[in-house]
Amino acid sequence: MKKQAVGGQAVIEGVMMQSKNKRAVAVRKSDGEIVVRKNKIKSWINEKNIDKIPFVRGSFVLIETMIEGIKSLNFSSEFFLDETEEDAFDRFISKIFKDKANDVMIAISMIFAFLLSVGLFILLPTAVGGVFSKLIDNDFLLNLVEGIIRIAILFAYIVLISKSKDIERVFQYHGAEHKSIHCYESGEELTVENTRKFTRLHPRCGTNFLFIVMFTSIILFSFFGWPNPILRVVMRIICIPIVAGISYEIIRFLGKYNNKLTKIVAYPGMMLQNFTTKEPDDKQIEVAIAALKAVIDEK
Repeated sequence: MKKQAVGGQAVIEGVMMQSKNKRAVAVRKSDGEIVVRKNKIKSWINEKNIDKIPFVRGSFVLIETMIEGIKSLNFSSEFFLDETEEDAFDRFISKIFKDKANDVMIAISMIFAFLLSVGLFILLPTAVGGVFSKLIDNDFLLNLVEGIIRIAILFAYIVLISKSKDIERVFQYHGAEHKSIHCYESGEELTVENTRKFTRLHPRCGTNFLFIVMFTSIILFSFFGWPNPILRVVMRIICIPIVAGISYEIIRFLGKYNNKLTKIVAYPGMMLQNFTTKEPDDKQIEVAIAALKAVIDEK
């Protein structure tokens, strides 16, 4: 049977897996039980055929992926938080918006993530890059310097958060996700023993996507010169959908082909995965396999 395209992400003590029509989240509870939530995918992107429009679909897929990712994280967190741990803000949102509270929290999370990303990867790099404008009189080189600063911030951020024990476990589940997908794509039976031997690095990983976004932005932004700081920031924000669209097509290309060119393009992002993935234990691999089996047709 033809292998399905499968992707996923790590969540709190678990893994989310997704095929074309199904999505499943598997979480190992504190008592050792693995709980799997499975549902059919209802994607407005597919319904409107936006997924068939190259360079446009990337931005929409990114937004939908973020929404579903937050939902999966919220589901996994429910097993490790009791009602006494709900903070005042959560109670306030629940009181005001009632059954819509979860949607509001997702919207707030996305807005916060967007503002944090703009601050870290647009405002800060362009501000630091502006310092070099007194020493460099070349627009392309200035954009290159800004891009290098952006990549350095991304690397520092990943290394910093990886020091957390909780994040380290998430990165282990990230590794389990990749290993199980490799095992499935190789045609081997999905067992812990088979899965364990595969690499935890994968070309379709979101880490690769992030690095490609950084590299693509360097090329694209160089076409707009080096205007004043406010205009630079505005232009970079406006170009986010374009950068996302181009990067999405590149990551699809990397996942579809395996040759020297794709290996070269994927190499930096693959190396970055050495920090965003960790070697999982057998129990974590079991969870990843449970999620993966829930979304593939085994008939």
